[in-house]
Amino acid sequence: MQQLSAPQLAQWLADDSRPAPVLLDVREPWEFELCHLDGAQHMPMHLVPVRFGELNPDQDIVVICHHGARSMQVGMFLESRGFAAINNLAGGVEAWATEVDPAMRRY
Repeated sequence: MQQLSAPQLAQWLADDSRPAPVLLDVREPWEFELCHLDGAQHMPMHLVPVRFGELNPDQDIVVICHHGARSMQVGMFLESRGFAAINNLAGGVEAWATEVDPAMRRY
């Protein structure tokens, strides 16, 4: 699993020559409602074990949570199920709000 900083993810998303990753937000519904990255797919952490079949194991996936701990756990779970290109947003949406998008709502 690769660790991506918020600026690295922003650079990736802005790079039209590179396929965009799936942004998998694993926070609780109330957290997702407060703020999320544009285009993020919401799949709360507790549902990942029953819904991971909805994801393409060959596609780049960036797992996102509030600070990066839950997303790392989900990333490890996905890797154990054969997913090959898992990335964790280090620092989560908090880092995104601090380092990339200061207009993003924080909690």
